[in-house]
Amino acid sequence: MSGAAPGGLRVGIDLVAVDEVAESVARFGDRYVHRIFTDHEISCCINADDESGTSYVMESLAARFAAKEAVLKVLRPVEVQPPWRSIELHRMAGGWSEIHLSGQASELASRAGIGELSVSLSHEANLAAAVVVGWCRPRTRGE
Repeated sequence: MSGAAPGGLRVGIDLVAVDEVAESVARFGDRYVHRIFTDHEISCCINADDESGTSYVMESLAARFAAKEAVLKVLRPVEVQPPWRSIELHRMAGGWSEIHLSGQASELASRAGIGELSVSLSHEANLAAAVVVGWCRPRTRGE
């Protein structure tokens, strides 16, 4: 038997009620939005029909929140949860999103041997969902 354990997949899924995110935005405003979401994520969720640029597409915020929760399920933090903003959903020019980790979230991924994360977002009616898959490298015994 070799000294390496096989790599594998970790999967996280989360479902969020859009109304709950809308209530948090209504109650706490930009303080909530800027605590959870990065500037890039916020810019992707601005309501294009609002010329003032002060309202959000709640389904988009909720889907990104679900993705952050799904990432946490893949990272499996034990002691301390990384800051929300250390998990960023980066919208690509083609419309899909990729996950960018920084700080504590990046450290957790590295320690777990997670080399790549992939995400799928969806929303319908009052629900937003995200599925995240993490690819883990093979581990050496003792890791």
